[in-house]
Amino acid sequence: KLPDYLHLPVQSGSDKILMDMKRGYSQLDYRLIIKKLREARPNISISSDFIVGYPGETEADFNQTLQLVQQLNIDHSYSFIYSPRPGTPAAYKEDNVTLEEKKVRLKILQDAINSNAQKISHAMLGSCQETLVLSKSSKVEGQLTGKTSNNRTINFLGDPNLIGQMIDLKVTKVLRNSLIGELIV
Repeated sequence: KLPDYLHLPVQSGSDKILMDMKRGYSQLDYRLIIKKLREARPNISISSDFIVGYPGETEADFNQTLQLVQQLNIDHSYSFIYSPRPGTPAAYKEDNVTLEEKKVRLKILQDAINSNAQKISHAMLGSCQETLVLSKSSKVEGQLTGKTSNNRTINFLGDPNLIGQMIDLKVTKVLRNSLIGELIV
């Protein structure tokens, strides 16, 4: 069994950086895993973790990470600017990427991931999505909030008794960070 959403941390698209982080895999290993997953589930949404500005990360290393995100259509991430952690090998390395450059790289990376997410969300417009109803909306009175099987937040008008249930919603609108849906009866 394979869900429509999977989180697979990669950290970097640069083999040099992955080796320095002692990750035990290469970006090619990661690509092959995603390829197998997409053969089984073509529309699977993939999220990952990224660290930008790791000591020694060059512009070329960062661009490899960006290419990985774009080519694999990664649509969600937990991405962070590198900061030293006591007791790790990297804590003793020269942090040679400026904070300004780290911030620029992080924004570029997050913009690419957000662009992928928007493309996937727009492709869902008009579709029926199985949704787990989570709670009342914190923003709009009378709305409920749920998660689609590919981990998209979707808001819709509905009875609070639906909380905790799996229901079908038609996606009627795409917003920046969420979807709007209507109950299919």
